Amino acid sequence: RCDVICGPGNKWVTAAKSLVNGKCGIDMLAGPSEVLVICDETANAKVVAADLIAQAEHDVVARAILLSTDPTIIELVDTEVAQQIEALPEPNRSTALEALKQSFAVQCSSIEECIKLSDDIAPEHLEIQTKDAQAVATKCANYGGLFVGEHAAEVLGDYGAGPNHTLPTGGTGRYTGGLSVFNFLRIRTWMRVDDASASQGMVDDSVIMARLEGLEGHARAAEARKL
Repeated sequence: RCDVICGPGNKWVTAAKSLVNGKCGIDMLAGPSEVLVICDETANAKVVAADLIAQAEHDVVARAILLSTDPTIIELVDTEVAQQIEALPEPNRSTALEALKQSFAVQCSSIEECIKLSDDIAPEHLEIQTKDAQAVATKCANYGGLFVGEHAAEVLGDYGAGPNHTLPTGGTGRYTGGLSVFNFLRIRTWMRVDDASASQGMVDDSVIMARLEGLEGHARAAEARKL
């Protein structure tokens, strides 16, 4: 019997993990892959479109999301996506086209609104392609992997630069992170009382709390430590 099963995979891997979860540990139940790009008028539409398509070709249920303060860049990216996707070979083209049906772009009133929406979504991959991208990135709280600036392509994270490739999806980035060494560590707590006199206040509190909860056995176990 193994202790932990972890690593990336498709919906069949996720289904298998859900079956064994509880019998052994798992890293996460990952859903469809997703990318969210925050950009402004300084972004390169060709690059943004390429990154959205790279995510869309993963799976027919993948999501590629664009948040921007500039309506012109949204239109330019939309045009680029249409042109670039037609140049993809099959079956990549058909997969990406299907994925784009649940993908979307949102024009925001400010970068702050982009950040708020992004934090609500908590995307698996978050790209920042704006002026002063690092300052924007620092304000973002919820994501699996963060890619700062035009040259920090998410695909580089997939294949060689890190962050790692096993990341939280479906909004779970609001409370967890990607696969790391911490998945192979356990937090184990312990207590030792060497000074019984110093612990009497804690004993008294435990007696009171136990009786408030109706747990008389707990109260008497605490009372057994009274001096």
